[in-house]
Amino acid sequence: MKKDSTVTVGMDLGDKYSQICVLDEDGEILEESRVPTTRAGIKRKFERLPACRVAIEVGTHSRWVGQLLKELGHDVVTANPRKLRMIFKNDSKSDRMDALALARVARLDPNLLHGVVQRSQESQDQLSVVNARAVLVETRTKLVNHVRGVCKAYGNRLKGGHAEALPKRALAQLPDAVRPALEPVLQMIAELSARILDYDRAIIKMAKTRGPEADKLTRIPGVGSLTAMTFMLTLDQAGRFPKSRVVGSYLGLRPKRDQSGTSDKQLPITKAGNVYLRSLLVNCAHRILGPFGVDCALRRWGLKLAERGGKNAKKRAVVAVARKLAVVMHRLWITGEDFVPFPKPVSRPHLMRVAG
Repeated sequence: MKKDSTVTVGMDLGDKYSQICVLDEDGEILEESRVPTTRAGIKRKFERLPACRVAIEVGTHSRWVGQLLKELGHDVVTANPRKLRMIFKNDSKSDRMDALALARVARLDPNLLHGVVQRSQESQDQLSVVNARAVLVETRTKLVNHVRGVCKAYGNRLKGGHAEALPKRALAQLPDAVRPALEPVLQMIAELSARILDYDRAIIKMAKTRGPEADKLTRIPGVGSLTAMTFMLTLDQAGRFPKSRVVGSYLGLRPKRDQSGTSDKQLPITKAGNVYLRSLLVNCAHRILGPFGVDCALRRWGLKLAERGGKNAKKRAVVAVARKLAVVMHRLWITGEDFVPFPKPVSRPHLMRVAG
């Protein structure tokens, strides 16, 4: 099917129905309609259209819809909604207006949509295991906090420790008045801990199937199988990025920029990209800079940043180490080199370098 450059389609994906706007080569609206957000409904609609450019927003349905449209011969652009202020900050926002905006931008210059690369089916399947584990950990944390809060209200402060050990330890400290209410919660915490352990084993098994790639990443101090696999599955392909330094920005660990004239404000990080992976990298940075961190160039560099003092110096150092850690992990992944704790000095000492 040959692409018809005279037709551009904007599609606002909804949970049950999706709004469609079709423009001709002059930007005039040829059609506005909606279709069921199902494989049958979308296939029935787009198999009748000539091969054309279709713009959709990234979201829950964007992956399978994009694949289906490509199978039907269309050129699909998956837009990054964070880059389209005309959509998410529109005072007259509606499904119809969103579809129209997507179509107009795609007709003029699809690069303005900042197209998102959808990960492979295999990576998505494995990432579902990681995400399921994250949901269970979040649920367990809420239950643990609930138990601690209730006991504290009765004057019984539970001792600290790992969540896995809380059920046994807390049973002996529960006030009699709340024991009937909290014992089932403690049983649920124990069950969640068991299921989380199953997921941990599955993730370790997945890491072994990736061979040397994942193994090299786990040799970095503070990086385990969970972080290594989440990193690789989220990025999907190391070759997506022209430079390793871009990965820090992709994961939202780069500070925002607002520069005009002589004014250059200090702003927080963008927090773009995958929230869970960013939190894992920050946790690794805490481990690297913590009292039990392994001595390496990355740790020393981060500690020097923290020693500069000033407000939030430690927090900024942690974020900086997390950003540099992402760069190093990508570099090791794409080159196949081994992590070197203390690489040889280079002409640009402010950049981390890995050597084989």
